[in-house]
Order: sequence, then C-alpha cells, then structure tokens
Amino acid sequence: MKPTIFITRKLPDELVAPLKEKFTVRMWDSEDVAVPAEVLREEIVQADALWTMLSDTIDRDMLESATNLKVISNLAVGFNNIDIKAAEEKGIIVTNTPDVLTETTADLAFGLLLATARRFNSAEKELREGGWLSWTPMGYTGMDVYGTTIGIIGMGRIGEAVARRAKGFNMHVLYHNRSRKHETEDKFGVKYAELDDLLKRADHVVILVPLTEETKGMIGERELSLMKKTATLISVSRGGIVDEIALYDALKNNTIFAAGLDVFEKEPIPLEHPLLTLANVTAVPHIGSASVQTRRAMMALNAQAIIDVLEGNEPKNRVN
Repeated sequence: MKPTIFITRKLPDELVAPLKEKFTVRMWDSEDVAVPAEVLREEIVQADALWTMLSDTIDRDMLESATNLKVISNLAVGFNNIDIKAAEEKGIIVTNTPDVLTETTADLAFGLLLATARRFNSAEKELREGGWLSWTPMGYTGMDVYGTTIGIIGMGRIGEAVARRAKGFNMHVLYHNRSRKHETEDKFGVKYAELDDLLKRADHVVILVPLTEETKGMIGERELSLMKKTATLISVSRGGIVDEIALYDALKNNTIFAAGLDVFEKEPIPLEHPLLTLANVTAVPHIGSASVQTRRAMMALNAQAIIDVLEGNEPKNRVN
C-alpha cells in the first residue's frame, strides 16, 4: 500500500503532481478556507505525511491520534503552529521552507516601511473617496525614509536583506539580536544596540524575530514609550511579538507616528479590532512571502521534503 499524504489546503496541481506519482494524495478542496480541525483530526489518523500551512494548529492533542505520521512539512519559515516537542517524542520529522523567501519578505518589509512612513494608505483612501480637493502645503505629509535611522530587531537572513535595502536609502542601520553578529557588522556596516537604545534612536523600527516564549509580547507599553513620537513600527514576523492593545494606545495617543503590520496575534484579524480604526495603521494580510515565484519555490521545498522522508532519506530543511 502506498503511503498517504494529506495536504491541508488546495495547491496548484503541477506542484502536487510529483507526489501523486509516488503516493496516495488527499487534499482539502479549498484554497481560501482552512481545513476544519475535526477534518484534520480524521485525516491525521491515516496520514504518513502532512503538508501544513502556518494557519494549521498541530498541537500535542492532534498528534496523539497520528499513528502512522512520519513527517510534517510546513509551508512557512516559522513553525510555532506545530508542537515540536510532541512531534519529537513521536519520532515525527518537521520541516520548513527557509532561504527561498528571504528577499521577497525583505521587499515587503521595506515596502511596508515606505508606505507607512509616507502615509500611502490614508492618502489613497482620501483620493478614492473624493477627499483630495487641492494641493495643500502640509497635506498628507509623512516622515522621511532616506538618510534616517532604521532599527532592525532580529538580524537573521531577512534582517540582513532589509539592511542591504536600507543602505541603498543611505540609512544608518542599528540592529538588536540575541547575540552580536560581528561578521554582519563588518559586511553591511551595521551597528549593534541594546533593545532600549535602539528603540530610542531609530526613526523606523522593523521587527523580524521569530515568535518564542522569550519574544512573545517583547514590544509592549514600556518599549513603545521609548520610541520617538515621529517613529514608525513595522511588524512582519509573527503576531504576538507586539502587544496590540499597547500599540493601539500608542498610536491613538501619538506616542509614535504610525505602524505597518503584516502579522497579527489572531489571523485573520477581526474586522472590529481597534487597530483597524486608526488612520496611522497600514495593514496587510500576512503577505510577506506572497510572490508567485517565492510561494512556488516554498511549495517545491515542501514536496521534496515529504518525498525524502517517505523514501528514507534525510530532508534538507529539518527543524527538529
């Protein structure tokens, strides 16, 4: 009997085809609607491999019913949606999709920075709604990006890619990381700063750390109060790192100038969320890696990881 693979969203046929040649493939029939937990729980019982999305919660309770499961291939760099310890205890390999989305996510981060600093969203909204009546001396004015100071929290691959883009804008680059990266400092001309110092000095703060127990809520009321009133905050890593209520208060009270958000604590973000009522918030729906080329490259990595594990080989991007 062929091993069984369950894919939790509908994916392009040509990317699933290599799996169908070798294995029995079952796939949820919607791209837009997440597979219900009860369906996933039923499928996991017979699956030898799971191809999951970052929106799928694979917790210990879910894994308890996985009697045949050998690999979970997650369509993301992050894997906080999976109970890694529980997977390890059951001998289940977990893989992710690093590297291929670095430049695309850095593009989004820097684009979101520009859009937030220069108020693209509120300016476009007024134009579309007929609010643009004439040119005015201070109308729609935002904050400069060129020649300012950017503070990057998390100097991994994406952080380095953002730093390269910042250098093209003649920006002074500060970074904070769990450990100093002297090679990166020499290569890109960036300077290490303690978190509080970075927050006080940066004109634009970009968050690029993974969501862990240590980073959860790391940007709260105290940290936001340290920032300049003219500063922007850009979050493109994972929701939960920024305290959203504290951020709302800071933006409403003009403690900081604006925020650009690609990720949220709950996704999709509820339409009634207070952050969405603010004109100085630029919000997009978790599109950091959303280019055609990058998503296809990520899916190819997922498919190959499943093939490798089910054929008894070591996958390239194992995380546990």
